[in-house]
Amino acid sequence: MKKFSVKTRVYSGVGSLEYLKRFKQNKIWIVCDGFLASSPAYTRLKSMLEDDNQLFLFSDISPDPDIATIVKGIADLQSVQPDIIIGFGGGSAIDAAKAIRFFVEQSQHLPLECCIAIPTTSGTGSEVTSATVISDKEKGIKYPLFHPTIFPDIAILDPELVVTVPDNITANTGLDVLTHAIEAYVSVDANDFADALAEKAVYNIFQYLPTAYANGKCIPTRTKVHNASSMAGMAFSQAGLGLNHAIAHQLGGQFKIPHGLANAILLPHVIRHNAKDIRARKRYARLAKFCQLCPKSANDKTAVNQLIFHINKLMAKLHIQTSLRKLGVNEGHLREKQSLIMAATHADSTLATNPCTVSDNDIRHILEAIL
Repeated sequence: MKKFSVKTRVYSGVGSLEYLKRFKQNKIWIVCDGFLASSPAYTRLKSMLEDDNQLFLFSDISPDPDIATIVKGIADLQSVQPDIIIGFGGGSAIDAAKAIRFFVEQSQHLPLECCIAIPTTSGTGSEVTSATVISDKEKGIKYPLFHPTIFPDIAILDPELVVTVPDNITANTGLDVLTHAIEAYVSVDANDFADALAEKAVYNIFQYLPTAYANGKCIPTRTKVHNASSMAGMAFSQAGLGLNHAIAHQLGGQFKIPHGLANAILLPHVIRHNAKDIRARKRYARLAKFCQLCPKSANDKTAVNQLIFHINKLMAKLHIQTSLRKLGVNEGHLREKQSLIMAATHADSTLATNPCTVSDNDIRHILEAIL
């Protein structure tokens, strides 16, 4: 039996931030990073909230929020006792807001009207997922946590919030979207509903990400990529992820490689590994044909090769570094961390829905391939 449920209400398009005007006389707790807190985007957010609301800001957010940040946020949330939580920013801010709310609700009743997620990057899809990722910086490990109550109640996808995102971040986060959608599509828990979202997300990324990268102020293009991020998020929240994310979490934890970039470096190699499985190979091939990356008459092997070719071509357009060495990780660094990376990859919850089994040897070969 398959299950598909969408808890989060999504408001999208230019001007969708105006949805916030309906909230009156509320205590609103806003979670974002320090940079965003002093930005025009935050000023715009506040301008959409009526003056009779009380606003409280928690801005102690850094990339890959760690346990200490979540603990600090829990204390602040308990002190404020808000009616509404707004997670505002990239995946780190939204993940932190979701995690803080989750842990507080597990331990005590919180009279919360709703949790709103407003992304300012197009990548993680965190605004529509039941997942949050917390880092243990001492161990260099990222812990993905999945629970039905982690879904935000509302997501606001206003493309005007992402027009100033730098091109390198547009590239990294866009390839994170691509990885989410592809992994969901070949997951052992894939279903027709998640497939439709994943297919559209992959198609949009191939069609529109290069323009969003080259001309960030193009609102129609930004809209397509921003929507693709949420569609991919919905897909993987229902179907799961796989080996790509299981290793990427470790590369981020051990070597501080941005998550989307780690996913991008791994993606062609993980596809080659998973395509050894007949079912996965057929699904990769179907996706390549859906996105018009190869003729419909192509056999499965050719279609998979074309999918990988076009992913590499897309990464070249986006000037993505495709090896660890180019990111400052040498063979010695990798060898030193290899055993820990392999163990943590096997323990990562995202590996459970990978389409085929994975051995230490498989992980080692992929790590060697990306070095």
